[in-house]
Amino acid sequence: MSHSHSHSHDHHDHSHAPTVTGDNERKVLLSFLLIFAFMIVEVVGGLLSGSLALLADAGHMLTDAAALALAYAAFRFGRRAADAKRTFGYLRFEVVAGFINAITLFAIVAWIVYEAWQRFQQPQVVLAGPMFGVAVAGLLVNILVFWILTRGDSEHVNIRGAALHVLGDLLGSVGAVAAAIVIHYTGWMPIDPILSVIVSLLILRSAWGLLGKSLHILLEGAPDNATPEQIEHYLTANLPGVAAVSHVHVWSITSGRTLATLHVRPVDDAQARAVTRAVERALRSRFEIEHATVALDWNDDAGPCALSRGTAAHEHNH
Repeated sequence: MSHSHSHSHDHHDHSHAPTVTGDNERKVLLSFLLIFAFMIVEVVGGLLSGSLALLADAGHMLTDAAALALAYAAFRFGRRAADAKRTFGYLRFEVVAGFINAITLFAIVAWIVYEAWQRFQQPQVVLAGPMFGVAVAGLLVNILVFWILTRGDSEHVNIRGAALHVLGDLLGSVGAVAAAIVIHYTGWMPIDPILSVIVSLLILRSAWGLLGKSLHILLEGAPDNATPEQIEHYLTANLPGVAAVSHVHVWSITSGRTLATLHVRPVDDAQARAVTRAVERALRSRFEIEHATVALDWNDDAGPCALSRGTAAHEHNH
């Protein structure tokens, strides 16, 4: 069975992928440093004031810091060239780091919920003054970082993700401020563990999303907008020169970088080159697949199922 292979190598036609600018990198690095530094302040503040809500908020800040660190790492590693051992370069690093980050967040949430349960059993005294001071400062840091991230290019998937993280954390800081005010005026201590559980649910939501997304990419799952069925249906329905599409495999190297291999049988073998080019164009424009390997199944061939047909004939003769 002979196959001709055509490779699409138009790596510069990333009309859909926002370009990474030095400005993006600086923005993300500055945001990371601010969040990470304040996360440490919040941990110290939480331990000194005895506030679990502050510690939970610090845990949420860790998710922000991790999201920003991943965005920064993706920018840096994305620029590193592929080598003989890593033919796709280091793009998967971001996904592996995201997976480890998600697992860590589950552990943090488990600890916060356990601590909160302990505190419901035996309420602890929380110092409202220091808690209020640290929570207000945290709120201001989150507002500043959100402002930095939403200036200019916020279309980049990593920056948008990081900005959403910070927005969630901003709500956590508002909660910690509210808890400090309640404790100061009423002395009702359970508000602190209650709020810490609410914040940990926010962390859980982002951790679950991150785990699912990174695991799907690591398991070579097809992106939601480009399943083999969708591709097969689209190409046979919309490209008149295509007689059949088979053996479709689609996967992501990292978020937003999709590759595919597939077999295409043209209606007319003489049109093979034009059909291949049309398929590559359609995959790029409709499914945002930046690199496609198209194998041609010729009409004078036994076709892609030659092996199974041969086996069936062989059994029939016996």
